[in-house]
Amino acid sequence: LLLGEQIESTRKGAVMPKITILAEGSMVNSDVGIIGFCSVLMVEGEKRVVFDTAHNGRRPYLQARLAALGLTTNDFDLQVLSHAHWDHFQNCDIFARAPILIHRDERRYARNPHPNDWATAKWTGAALETMNLVEVGEEYEVMPGCKVIELVGHSPGSIGLEVETEDGRCIITGDALHSSATALAGRNSLVFWSAEQADASVRRVVQANALIYPGHDRPFRLKNGAVQYHTEFH
Repeated sequence: LLLGEQIESTRKGAVMPKITILAEGSMVNSDVGIIGFCSVLMVEGEKRVVFDTAHNGRRPYLQARLAALGLTTNDFDLQVLSHAHWDHFQNCDIFARAPILIHRDERRYARNPHPNDWATAKWTGAALETMNLVEVGEEYEVMPGCKVIELVGHSPGSIGLEVETEDGRCIITGDALHSSATALAGRNSLVFWSAEQADASVRRVVQANALIYPGHDRPFRLKNGAVQYHTEFH
């Protein structure tokens, strides 16, 4: 019902959001460590939002991409942090004007992560607390046609966005759904919190019949059990 109201709002004159890929996500591993290339996305409507900001090693590339679009990091109104893993949040500081939307459970966990959680360094919470954080949860309206959805499991407070665009309903997932392979398998193969909740989040995304923007892959749809990518690979 709430999504229907948001769609109706866009039809009555509100700006329909648009999603732009700032940095492609990919599943790149090596025998000496993981190379974390998460998707960095821009959602533009009544506000300009960056979803995840990647790690420091991608900073020059990200700044160059923005410059090519005639933008700087000061041109954003909000950040959405899908979760607090190292490869998703380290460039939050350069979007200093934009408050960070984060799930309350993710914020709390980041202050005291499990010792075996190699994706959440012990200093993560301290770093985040230097920034302007806004706690959000299910159904939080970022702007007309764009709301937060909870996709818990990969981490304690993973969130995504449900966005109504000209391409139809889109779901931005972060690592609640890493790639098309995750969608086909119907389960999350990398879990730091709850496998049961993580798999339920995968099912929720797949069953939504939406264009999926995953955490480490190109946007795609599932049609008759087959993957249809929305963009070319670069």
